[in-house]
Amino acid sequence: MSTNFENDVVVIGGGGHVGLPLAIALADRGSRVVVYDLSEKAVAGILAGRMPFSEPGAEPVLQKALADGMLTASTDAAVVATAENVVVVIGTPVDEHLNPDPNAIPKALEACMPYFSDEQLLILRSTVYPGVTALVERRLREAGLGTEVAFCPERIAEHKAMEELFTLPQIVSSRTATGRARAAALFGTLTEQIVHLEPEEAELAKLFTNTWRYIKFAAANQFYMMANDRGLDFEKIRKGLTHDYPRAKDLPGPGFAAGPCLFKDTMQLAAFSDNKFALGHSAMQVNEGLPLYIVTQLEKRFDLENLTVGILGMAFKAGSDDIRSSLSYKLRRVLKFRAKAVIGTDPHVTEETDDTLLPLESVLEKADILIVATPHAEYRDIQTDKPVADVWNLLGQGVLI
Repeated sequence: MSTNFENDVVVIGGGGHVGLPLAIALADRGSRVVVYDLSEKAVAGILAGRMPFSEPGAEPVLQKALADGMLTASTDAAVVATAENVVVVIGTPVDEHLNPDPNAIPKALEACMPYFSDEQLLILRSTVYPGVTALVERRLREAGLGTEVAFCPERIAEHKAMEELFTLPQIVSSRTATGRARAAALFGTLTEQIVHLEPEEAELAKLFTNTWRYIKFAAANQFYMMANDRGLDFEKIRKGLTHDYPRAKDLPGPGFAAGPCLFKDTMQLAAFSDNKFALGHSAMQVNEGLPLYIVTQLEKRFDLENLTVGILGMAFKAGSDDIRSSLSYKLRRVLKFRAKAVIGTDPHVTEETDDTLLPLESVLEKADILIVATPHAEYRDIQTDKPVADVWNLLGQGVLI
């Protein structure tokens, strides 16, 4: 650490799913870390040793880092000036017209600009629209700052942060050799494998990764609809074609492809290609259309407008409490229009996040039809004689609707 700074790292937006696990991991590996977040509630919780969201294994490490004096948190932007490395976990949002806002990160950094100095390294961590790294560099130079900039994209999966931060190779990019070296030194405290790319290469690498997953899920969902429309169980077909056959082992099962990253990043890549990304747009239509497809299939079999539908799971993925961009809520909106009533439950989503949810027992009792929207492990052993639409095959009875 430079003797000019009292801290090694400050994480801007560090109270969220990307920033906080990183802050905890860096503190655990010997960096003195400050979490800067605008949310007073999040900061208070962190200082009390409580994780504001579910991330297995993180809370004990947080408490140890606090006890050792290696981590603290603040809502005061002035803390940005105290650290040699400034990690920014503010992503590029997509608006209601599916257009990314490349200026979102530069705008968000304006409040912190007075606290930047030439000696610092600014590290962009969240997924960004291609060219944002260069845009941030220009804004810093226009402000008369020589702060070096690196783009080092987050690669973890939610709920695996405390494992993958220490095991996955880290992509590091910067316009300068010193910027790359400094970023590599910081992330080298977490993982042994560092992959060097140019900033524009790293920006696309992150988008390509998430978009590839989104397209794979769309292929599986399209295959599922094809089979289902012919009265065939896609899961039986999938198990047969993947059995001891290496070239098909990565074919996923059907399900809701949701969450804060995959759809958004696919649309960013579409915008980057001047909306000529037909494959990405097709994937969006398939994945976003799955909730409507399920409802339409149920309408063919049941008198939905006179029935109550129970949704099992509102988080965007199994084992999570995160409802961001969850397709369960799109499913609920559709059912509110096309069914007599719709009720939902989730063992991980709190009343504070969604106060409309009911206990599982109440949903099992009141619903006429059930839909497994999120494949939480808690649903594997449910006992019911009511029809269940289980596109995940969580209950092991196939995916035919």
